[in-house]
Amino acid sequence: MANLVITIDGPAASGKSTVARLLAERLGASFLDTGSMYRAVTLAAIEGGVDMSDEEKLLSVFDNRKFQFAVREGRMAVSIDGLDVTEQIRRQEVTANARYIASAVKVREKLVEMQRQFAAREKKIVTEGRDQGTVAFPNADVKFYLTADTGERAKRRQNELRTRGGLESLERIQDAIEERDKSDQDREVGPLRPAEDAIVVDTTDLGIEEVVEKLLRCVEEKCLKRDQK
Repeated sequence: MANLVITIDGPAASGKSTVARLLAERLGASFLDTGSMYRAVTLAAIEGGVDMSDEEKLLSVFDNRKFQFAVREGRMAVSIDGLDVTEQIRRQEVTANARYIASAVKVREKLVEMQRQFAAREKKIVTEGRDQGTVAFPNADVKFYLTADTGERAKRRQNELRTRGGLESLERIQDAIEERDKSDQDREVGPLRPAEDAIVVDTTDLGIEEVVEKLLRCVEEKCLKRDQK
């Protein structure tokens, strides 16, 4: 396992992916983008014509395809059977179907194994998701939980979609975020919630750099106390 593990959990559009990537850069750590892993399995299932509601069929994807994840220039690069699919996993079809992967208990367990295998190869990691501090890395050195009100998260997601040519209304985006929150909070395995020892950070009124600086200070303080024990 890595010598330093930092987890950043939180709901959709709370800023955790961008913050995690930037924090990893500042710490000289590897960034584990768990969303890319879920998307990679989703893409493989779509390409294989797998019934998304059949958990056993979804599990077979792990036996039939080879997934590879690596950090390149601070970002997660994804390959399936040796083919780079880093861009393909961002397709709308993949986004729409990733929920099936996220709600399948045995599939999530497989993905947690993959996340831990990734961490075992790295010296330091910053990982983000919705269950990193509670399920994947319960003994992480520092755990964060980022949040923001739904209106602000909807605005952020709309701005993100616009950079890709998306034209969805703010109301529709907010409805989708609220639906995703409920689904994440109610699922059987790895529900969305802060770890008991997580540092909760409300990012509603903070810029990205402000959040990164806040988290960096917390990491430095926690690691200093750990090293002094």
